[in-house]
Amino acid sequence: MANQPSRRSLWRRYLDFPLIYKLAIALVAGAATGLIVGEPAAALQPLGDVFLRLLQMLVMPLVVVTLIAGVSSISPARLGGIGLKALVFYLVTSALAITVGLVLALAVSPGAGLQAPGEAEQRPEEAPPLAETLLGVVPENPFAALAEGNVLAVMFAAIAAGIALAFMRDSAEERIRGLGEFVRRGVDAGMELVFLIVRGVLQYAPVGVFALIAAVMAETGVGALVPLAKLTAVVYGGVAVQIGVYAALLALFGIGLRRFFGAARDPMVTAFATRSSSGTLPVSTRAARRMGVDEGVYGFTLPLGATVNMDGTAIYVGAATVFVANVAGVELTLSQLLMVVLVGVLASIGTAGVPGAGLIMLSLAVSQAGLPFAPVALVAGIDAILDMVRTMCNVTGDLTGTRIIARTERGMVHDPDSGGGSGGAAADPPPPGAHEAAAPAGGPADGPPGEPGERPGT
Repeated sequence: MANQPSRRSLWRRYLDFPLIYKLAIALVAGAATGLIVGEPAAALQPLGDVFLRLLQMLVMPLVVVTLIAGVSSISPARLGGIGLKALVFYLVTSALAITVGLVLALAVSPGAGLQAPGEAEQRPEEAPPLAETLLGVVPENPFAALAEGNVLAVMFAAIAAGIALAFMRDSAEERIRGLGEFVRRGVDAGMELVFLIVRGVLQYAPVGVFALIAAVMAETGVGALVPLAKLTAVVYGGVAVQIGVYAALLALFGIGLRRFFGAARDPMVTAFATRSSSGTLPVSTRAARRMGVDEGVYGFTLPLGATVNMDGTAIYVGAATVFVANVAGVELTLSQLLMVVLVGVLASIGTAGVPGAGLIMLSLAVSQAGLPFAPVALVAGIDAILDMVRTMCNVTGDLTGTRIIARTERGMVHDPDSGGGSGGAAADPPPPGAHEAAAPAGGPADGPPGEPGERPGT
């Protein structure tokens, strides 16, 4: 009994230790164990298989609860105008981002020549034809689709349920509105339940990563590190391309890049360090104000972006899916690539706020493509390194969409130096216009990134 408090203390210390460091330690320790111990390290494989099974177990529950919650949280009244523009922008840029990840990965071929342990006899499922897959998006029986693991069909049913729930919560009839709120509380409870399981699985992740990396190193040696380094380079390169796309879009709408990136610098750095789009939201809000965006725009687009916009994670999913296919020795067909894009875009609606969202989205894409799961754990070993840059890209995309949408709405951009809100001096001419005009009396609309009178850190 005397040792019981000590044991609890050690467990609490483990839980409080940041996951990014636990995964990094597991990666290094697993690699060292596999190289030093050699063939006997393959005995650790079952510990890694448990981690893979836990990931697979979470896929369907997460799809259902997060998509219903994500879609039903958007008021039908706000889907017009600003809401519709925001959704279209976020979904289009997510589709572009996952395409960038796929194209770069297909060019570099990360994972080629690497084989995950235990995969020699395993063959992936053959993906159905594209027409059959598209028809299968609409399920005849949503419960059968859930049992069969048909990801796209379950997504369709969950989105339909989410839209219906949103209209129930917005109904003029009190009884229907009350029932809608009751159902939404049940969905929220389901989300909390699933998230609690997710957190538990992530606490086990270092053990699974250690075991799988050790087993891979025992069979392949240091050759496993080169494909992982290639994957890291592809993801970071893809994010650089995507930020270039943001800059081109901003310039296309006549928005000054110097002021935008001067204001966006703080949330970009914060997102890179914290790896949390939601946690960066206060810093992103302050940056939007510094850009002169009205609260009527950023008050809706930034929280929505933190929920549905995952451009950086989409790049990661595209690149990592190619990595998994290369490890499995599978050449992805055009229909499989298109389905990866579709799954990535639809999954972004619900999984952005979920801890470990990248691995969850990757698991969805791998399941839909009919690829084996074992290589996913190899990616999990470097997930923290990739998570930092993809979160930075997500937040940059949120701010880009917010600034462009404000540019297209009359009176939604003002000169922050004039102290105005929606009634401040207009920094943009009425859309559609050419380039931004200088703001009257308050200084140029695209002046230096720092605003006079604003103290650092406020």
